[in-house]
Amino acid sequence: MVAAATVVGAAGYVYLSSPPPVELAVERDLSATDPAPGDPVTVTVRVTNESDDLLPDLRLVDGVPPAVRVVDGSPRFATALRAGETVSFSYTVEAVRGDHPFDPVHVVARDFSGALERERHIPGEGETAVSCALDLSADEEIPVHPQTARRVGRVVTDTGGSGVELHSVREYQRGDPLSRIDWNRVARSGEFATLLFREEHAATVVVLVDARAEAYVAPRVDAPSAVDHSIAAADVVVASLIGAGDSVGVAALSPERCWLEPRGGATQAARARSLLERHPAFDGNRPEGAFYGEFAERRLRRELPSDAQLVLCSPLADDDAVDIVRQLHARGYPVTVLSPDATAGASTGQRLASVERAMRISRLRRAGVRVVDWDPDRPLETAIDAAQRRWSA
Repeated sequence: MVAAATVVGAAGYVYLSSPPPVELAVERDLSATDPAPGDPVTVTVRVTNESDDLLPDLRLVDGVPPAVRVVDGSPRFATALRAGETVSFSYTVEAVRGDHPFDPVHVVARDFSGALERERHIPGEGETAVSCALDLSADEEIPVHPQTARRVGRVVTDTGGSGVELHSVREYQRGDPLSRIDWNRVARSGEFATLLFREEHAATVVVLVDARAEAYVAPRVDAPSAVDHSIAAADVVVASLIGAGDSVGVAALSPERCWLEPRGGATQAARARSLLERHPAFDGNRPEGAFYGEFAERRLRRELPSDAQLVLCSPLADDDAVDIVRQLHARGYPVTVLSPDATAGASTGQRLASVERAMRISRLRRAGVRVVDWDPDRPLETAIDAAQRRWSA
């Protein structure tokens, strides 16, 4: 009997200590399908045991996207689950721009003793991504340099031609349109003359977003990074310039190559929106690859049209950004820098960073570069108006 009890006990221990089979169905639901940036989204995960065995110790970790921050609850859950039983748990994340797919749920099933375990990664059914679209707005009037393309637009030039503002009067030449003849002069003196107006051309603008690792700075741990503010500013700039009739392209200072050729029209606005939302250079994660500023600057110059100007959205967190801007500006590409201020004054190091940023802005202004110093806690329009007054002074 003792021998039999020993054998039965050993067999029972082996059975109880064997990790149970992991046959689970996972469903994931989101409380909002199209949240705005910063909105809370509740994620509900339901797990069903589809096996015929009890899972005495089940550990679950939902695959939260790396760029999405959990603000309430926890994506971790532990339970015991009988055959056919379903359990659920919830947590809340903060929506950020772009499409952020969830990773599979990490599952660990242990035996009664906890000595043995099985590990699985199970994809969730249902809504598997947090999608947050940008709200392109064309309410701002973005100042551009007078350098233009040879197309009709909203930038008034010093060239005489067709337009609405009188530029000069010259002697009539064969082929001049009859609508531009100065008929008053003809009536007074019998001499034919042609009216010239200030031509209004379209600008060719490339919006350049600083998405290097150095640009991922923030005044607080829980605050949006400067890259997030730069992309929000680029959103406004692109929509406003395209709405004004300019040709607009998008590029990035990033290890991930990003280039959208300047064009105009509603289709281009849609392309720019898709790129700012979904391109890997703007996915909200600090890039890990190396960025070579001189190489990137040369590559950008090869892609830029000869009549292009740039609007750089950058926190100016280091000297490399200043060097790139000065190089481009010196080579004939007028640059306007729209700089969100991501500094703070809570510590000595933060105050030093603020002083260094102010010195970089001063260096750019001395080089003839326009700089819009923007406090993200205030409307962008206020910063642009203040900068325009400074430029016209």
